[in-house]
Amino acid sequence: MAGRGERIADWADGRTGIHRLARSNLRKIFPDHWSFMLGEICLYSFVVIILTGVWLTLFFKPSMAEVVYDGSYVPLNGQRVSEAFDSTMRISFEVRGGLLIRQIHHWAALVFVAAMFVHMMRVFFTGAFRKPREVNWLFGFGLLFLGMLDGFFGYSLPDDLLSGTGIRFIEGVILAVPVVGTYLQMFLFGGEFPGTDIVPRFYSLHVLLIPGIMLGLLVAHLILVFFHKHTQFAGPCRTERNVVGAPLMPVYLAKAGGFFFLVFGVIAAVAAVASINPIWAFGPYRPDQVSTGAQPDWYMGFAEGLIRVMPGWEINAWGHTLALGVLIPFLLFPTILGAIAVYPFVEGWITRDRREHHLLDRPRNAPVRTALGAAWISLYLVTLVGGGNDLFATHLHLSLNAITWTVRIGFFAVPVLVFEITRRWCLGLQRRDRALVLHGRETGRIKKLPHGSYVEIHEPLPAERLHTLTAHEQPEPPAVEDRSLRARLARAYFGEGGQVRKATEREYAAALASGHEGDGQ
Repeated sequence: MAGRGERIADWADGRTGIHRLARSNLRKIFPDHWSFMLGEICLYSFVVIILTGVWLTLFFKPSMAEVVYDGSYVPLNGQRVSEAFDSTMRISFEVRGGLLIRQIHHWAALVFVAAMFVHMMRVFFTGAFRKPREVNWLFGFGLLFLGMLDGFFGYSLPDDLLSGTGIRFIEGVILAVPVVGTYLQMFLFGGEFPGTDIVPRFYSLHVLLIPGIMLGLLVAHLILVFFHKHTQFAGPCRTERNVVGAPLMPVYLAKAGGFFFLVFGVIAAVAAVASINPIWAFGPYRPDQVSTGAQPDWYMGFAEGLIRVMPGWEINAWGHTLALGVLIPFLLFPTILGAIAVYPFVEGWITRDRREHHLLDRPRNAPVRTALGAAWISLYLVTLVGGGNDLFATHLHLSLNAITWTVRIGFFAVPVLVFEITRRWCLGLQRRDRALVLHGRETGRIKKLPHGSYVEIHEPLPAERLHTLTAHEQPEPPAVEDRSLRARLARAYFGEGGQVRKATEREYAAALASGHEGDGQ
C-alpha cells in the first residue's frame, strides 16, 4: 500500500503535472562560471527589495497632509511636515528595527540596479544577446529601465529636502515638454508644485504598478533562460548543442541557496554600518530651500549630468518658448539608453547572421562590439561626473565652470578616444593569442644556438588551451566592390581593423616543423 505522502504526491501530479515538469527540469545543466553569478545577484537583491518593501508598507503613510512632528528626534519637534515624512521618521526612530530595514531596502535597490547593469554588460561583451536571445535581452533592458525608474520613485517618497529637490528637477523636465508640458505637470502634481498628489501617486507606482510589471518581466526572462538553455564559453566538449556544468538538483540549487543568504547578509551588513538617506539630516521639503550636494542615486546621476552641462539655450517658435537646455537632455536620456537596447538587432543586420548561438565570444575576439560597449560606458561615466560637478568643485577645490566645460568636451571626445583605445587593445590581445598558438608559451629557459645567438625556449600549448584560443569564428568581410552601407559596416567589423586572422592548422603545423624556438626542444 502506498503511504500518505506518496498518495498526496500522486494526487497533485495527476492534477498539476508537477512531477513530470520537475523530472524534466530538475536535472537541467547550469554552466559553472563566476560571471553567471551576476544574474543571480540581480534576482536575490530583487527578492530582498520585495521582502523589505512589504514590511515598510505596513508603517508608511503616503500622504502630503501636513502634521506637526512630535517624535523622538528632538531637533525637528514642532516642525510642520507631511505625513509621509513623519511616518518615515517614525519608522527610522520608533519602530523596532525600522531604520535597519529602511537601509537594507535602499542598499538592496542600489545593488539591484548595479548588478543588472554589470550583468547586461557581461551579456553584451560576450555576445550572449544573439539569436535566439534578442527578446530576452529586451526583457533585461526593460527590467533595468524600470528598476531605475522605480528607484527614483522610491527615494522620492519620504518627502524630505533631498527627494523634494529631485522632484523639482523632474517638474522642470516635464514643463520643458512643448505644448503639453504644463498640462502634464498639473495632472501629475495635482496643482502647482509641489501640489498634494505627487507622493500618493509615486507610492502607487512604486509599490504596485512598476513592481508588478517587473515581476512579469522577470518571470518571462527566467522562462526564456530555461527554454533557450544557458550560454557557455568555448572549451573542450562544449558545442552549440550541449551545456557542460552541474545539474540544477542538487548541486546548483544548494549553491544558489547559499549564495542568496550570502547576498542578503552582505547587504544587511552594509546597511548596518553605512548610513544612507538620513532624512533627519536633510529635514522636510520646502520649495524655498535647496543646498549644494543634492544628488540622486548613482544610476540617475547621468541624467542630471546631461542637464547640468547643457547650455541654457531657449528659442521661440510658433508662440511657444522651447527650453532646449532641458528638452535636449530629456530626449538624450532615452536615446542613450535605447542605443544599447537595439544594438543586437543592428549587429544582426550588419552581420547577416541568422544562426543560433549558444557559445559565448571572448570580448577580445569582437573588437568593434567591445569598443562600442566601452565607449557607451565612458559616455555614461562622463555624464555622471557632470551630475556631481558641484561636489567635485567643492571637495577638490576646482572651478565649477572648468568642470562643466571639461564634461561638455568629454561628452564628444572621450567615447571616441575610448573606442579607439579599446579596439586596438583587443586587436593586440588577438595578436598575442595568435603568437601563443604558433610559438607556444614562454618558459624562461634560454638556449644558446650554434652560431652564438640566444633564444628563449617555448613550449606548445596544451590542447585545451589551443581550443580556447582558436574556437571562435571569423566571418569573411564583404567584397570591396559592394559599396552599400551594410557592406561598409560589415568590413569595419570583419576587416583588418576589426579582427586579426587566427592561426590556421597549416600555419600551426608549419610552426612546429620549422624547428625554431617554438618547438619546445
